[in-house]
Amino acid sequence: MKSILIIDDEREICESIKMILEYEDYLVDYTTNSFEGLSKIEYGDYNVLLLDINIPGKNGFEILKFMMEKEIDLKTVIISAHGSVENAVKATKLGAYDFLEKPIDRDKLLISVRNAVSQSNLIKENKKLKKELLTNDKIIGSSSSIQTILETVNRVAKTDARILITGENGTGKELIAQEIHRLSSRSNRELVEVNCAAIPHDLIESELFGHEKGSFTGAIKQRIGKFELADNGNLFLDEIGDMSLTAQAKVLRAIEEGRIERVGGSSKIEVDVRIISATNKELQKEISNNNFREDLFHRLNVIPIHIPPLRERKDDIPLLIEHFSKIICEKNKFPQKEYSASALKTFQSFPWKGNVR
Repeated sequence: MKSILIIDDEREICESIKMILEYEDYLVDYTTNSFEGLSKIEYGDYNVLLLDINIPGKNGFEILKFMMEKEIDLKTVIISAHGSVENAVKATKLGAYDFLEKPIDRDKLLISVRNAVSQSNLIKENKKLKKELLTNDKIIGSSSSIQTILETVNRVAKTDARILITGENGTGKELIAQEIHRLSSRSNRELVEVNCAAIPHDLIESELFGHEKGSFTGAIKQRIGKFELADNGNLFLDEIGDMSLTAQAKVLRAIEEGRIERVGGSSKIEVDVRIISATNKELQKEISNNNFREDLFHRLNVIPIHIPPLRERKDDIPLLIEHFSKIICEKNKFPQKEYSASALKTFQSFPWKGNVR
């Protein structure tokens, strides 16, 4: 469903716009608090933002600047009683899609929102296609370790076995997860991804399992969690070692029961989810330090895949250099580069602390 967020300090305006848009089958969420709005923008999933300029706390221009800095691509329509050319130009420079003057004209509002949603969907589809193109690229490497990993992926991808991918940052854990999904029998569904390290501990349960309206402060509508979204598909839990112990307990219960419960809910929801997880941490050490549940570790670690750091598979470095050099040259319209044997040997002597990334 098309989802709209409104940030305006006048509740009556929010309610009025909400009523207009809900009549047209939009899913509408709003807040009169700019700081709550920032949180919703960063962690929510909306197609379009309707944003007032003069809001206490953080004004509309500051919110647009925050979105630019965070690289949040959310189509934003400014709604303001101060419809000067100067404000419109400033908002546009900060990434605003459109500018509407108050009082809001119903027809203009619907046209602007409809066009913004259409643009948003095109951008999302474009990103998805680009991601698929990158994912479908062959994983680069001829070393025995990479070949063994790819053989394992080919063997286990079509099963429903849970897979735990380990390795340092930048080794390609996400790429392996995407390859498993692509080859799996569940590839007709989109791979649902959760970066456990990027979500605050107090929001991770809501992110995974969803929540009911009114279950906590700010829960003004029902939210569907990632487990439900991944039903009959694959769920990739990246940086699983950073998940809180409370959330770990709920994930374990979801695995054991095949059912989840939304935060603030009382009914059980059946889900059929195949979990692929990844971490850069040594989970055995985390278990010893009481930071990770041993029972969950054994549930996730059915098929372990460890990706060695680049310094331990130096035979792959010339292939990687050729691959990335070709991409960069084509992108910048440079002639293809060639590297001498001594240059490649020098490359192979580097520690590559960032690995392939």
